[in-house]
Amino acid sequence: MTSPNAVMIFAAGFGTRMGSLTADCPKPLIKVAGRPLIDHALDLAAGADRVVVNTHYLGEQIASHLKGRDVHVSHEAPDILDTGGGLRKALPLLGRDPVMTLNSDAVWTGPNPLGTLRAAWIPEEMDALLLLVSREAARGYHREGDFLLGGDGRLSRGPGLVYSGAQIIRTERLAEISEKAFSLNLLWNEMLPLGRVFGVTHPGGWCDVGHPGGIAEAETMLAEAADV
Repeated sequence: MTSPNAVMIFAAGFGTRMGSLTADCPKPLIKVAGRPLIDHALDLAAGADRVVVNTHYLGEQIASHLKGRDVHVSHEAPDILDTGGGLRKALPLLGRDPVMTLNSDAVWTGPNPLGTLRAAWIPEEMDALLLLVSREAARGYHREGDFLLGGDGRLSRGPGLVYSGAQIIRTERLAEISEKAFSLNLLWNEMLPLGRVFGVTHPGGWCDVGHPGGIAEAETMLAEAADV
């Protein structure tokens, strides 16, 4: 199997945590350091064979922003499909091989997170490989964490490391889920008891920009990285 080289960027959400900032602007078009969040994500996906962005809320604005680029848009209507349903809908554009997924509401410094995932991917052992950030290094994040990382690289649920929104995941099991709209957590829940969900940690910076305070924190992080 070739190394995964199709990227799904999730950009369909309502951005409710952003409050008035998303009243007439979709969250992926909110600017951080002078550039829309979606452009930061697309920089990371540069060089991929296929890039798909899903849309729903104010999706026409995102589609207009992406016009002329080598990016496919998977628009969800009339209902939003969440991450699992959205990925399943986009599969005809992504292909049958394992897919890299990336949330559009995070900013990174350090090595390209998708490159880190590809380097650690072992297809014979893994159904999913999640990129994680330590709780201390997770800027703009105020919860307890999502996963525990075992000595063999396998993951279990529990407060500890933070899921960064980047992963490689096999998609075959999506067809077995009956719900139309569902989170990829359902897929992970099927894979975890089988010992097929692994994790790797990101050595650089990461900031959650899902809320207004994350904008300033991300800009500070980017400025600090530029000064190094």
